[in-house]
Amino acid sequence: MFTLIKTTDLKTVHDFFKKFTLPKESSHKGQNGKVLIIGGSSLFHAASLWAAEVASYFVDMVHYSSTKENQKIFLNLKTKFRNGIVIPQTSLFDYVNEDDVVLVGPGMVRDNILKIKMKSEKLQIKNKNDLIKIKNESLYTYYLTKLLIEKFPEKKFVFDAGVLQMMDKEWFLKLKTQAVITPHQKEFEQLFKEKILNLDFNKKIELVKKYAKKYRVIILLKAVKDIVSDGEQVYLIEGGNQGLTKGGSGDVLAGLTASFYVKNFPLESAFFSSILLKLSAEELFLKKGYWYNINNLIDKIPQVLKRIIFNI
Repeated sequence: MFTLIKTTDLKTVHDFFKKFTLPKESSHKGQNGKVLIIGGSSLFHAASLWAAEVASYFVDMVHYSSTKENQKIFLNLKTKFRNGIVIPQTSLFDYVNEDDVVLVGPGMVRDNILKIKMKSEKLQIKNKNDLIKIKNESLYTYYLTKLLIEKFPEKKFVFDAGVLQMMDKEWFLKLKTQAVITPHQKEFEQLFKEKILNLDFNKKIELVKKYAKKYRVIILLKAVKDIVSDGEQVYLIEGGNQGLTKGGSGDVLAGLTASFYVKNFPLESAFFSSILLKLSAEELFLKKGYWYNINNLIDKIPQVLKRIIFNI
């Protein structure tokens, strides 16, 4: 059994968003959440910045950490991201400990996982100081994810993109707090070693539910029709348009999920994000057709959420 949510059914959408947690009138600085976004690489700069930008609309503070492959790129990030704080790798674990939710993965380098595991057998990476000495960015992705899970098992995590191709699914079982993962179909296959791309849709639902339950995670499988499950409940999100095929829409989805997870349950955070992204794409279509970019999408999302919540 599953629950189908069509973005064209605005009454159902409004009903679901009645569960959405709003900032309290009495709240003050910091009480509406802090999110740490770890991502980016020498190859991919924009992905994690898009995630950070959209999160900055919904939480009180966004901290951002990327690989420091050279000083010029690190300094350049500080000029591009003005809606949060760029933190150095040397302080990373301090902010993991401090912040409410940690998103790991957008824009991080991936490689053949078997090759990386062979390299990892020769290393002893036990702490932050060992980690920042790693020069191979794919190896850094692998060990960063491993250490975060081992050292912060009670933290709220969202795992996306590069880390889903560079981690061992058994690591999820070490977590004491349910993580959200946001794979597209090929990343799902890479992580769970299970073919899904060309299956009948009902079989896709079964697999998502199966692995969400087995590894105690929330899975948001990105597709034309998103599948969201905690292993018990399943939600299908239908809507959006072809403009969402652009690179970056998944990073925005991950940033939304992380920011919503600060004050909402993980399952709800995932389907709130999916609904909101698809609705924003539909609204952009009215003026731009399919020819909008990721910045248009980021700017549109808060406006659409306002209309959903306040029905205006």
